[in-house]
Amino acid sequence: MNSIVKLVTLSLMLALVPACGEADERGDQSMTVEQAKANIAAGTNLSTIPDSVWRQLLPKEQYRILWEKGTERAYTGKLLHNKAEGTYVTAGCRLPVFSSKHKYDSGTGWPSFWDVAYPQNIVLKADYSLGMKRTEVLSACGEHLGHVFRDGPQPTGLRYCLNSLALDFIPAVAKTE
Repeated sequence: MNSIVKLVTLSLMLALVPACGEADERGDQSMTVEQAKANIAAGTNLSTIPDSVWRQLLPKEQYRILWEKGTERAYTGKLLHNKAEGTYVTAGCRLPVFSSKHKYDSGTGWPSFWDVAYPQNIVLKADYSLGMKRTEVLSACGEHLGHVFRDGPQPTGLRYCLNSLALDFIPAVAKTE
């Protein structure tokens, strides 16, 4: 193929692809912020919350990470050095996903876990966005949390490398005697 035909073909292909960063609208476009908050609190109909409402509920950087598959800078996350006992939930939908019992310091600059505590709330998906195959970690409601790699500690050999901004931490309740 000559270079002009290649250029025209490439131009046509690019015209069919949505612009970079252009979010797909999902969910019930008539939903209010109050309805979305009620859904989140109840843990129901999370996939019906539209992007326009998520943009109102979340700070800009958190929205970028959760819904536009962004990544925070290494060594800047609020949960990187957290050593308290408790449960990590997703920052938007509030789904429990990881336990402090599975957290470790991977030296990568992001919170890392060697296992999932609530597998029903995690979806793994092939990700070719950087020109190589990686495995993306999503919540059951579609939030981008990070990626999982096969260079973690035993017993799983996995490293769930996550964004702090994709998570919130709920401390364990102290037991009283």
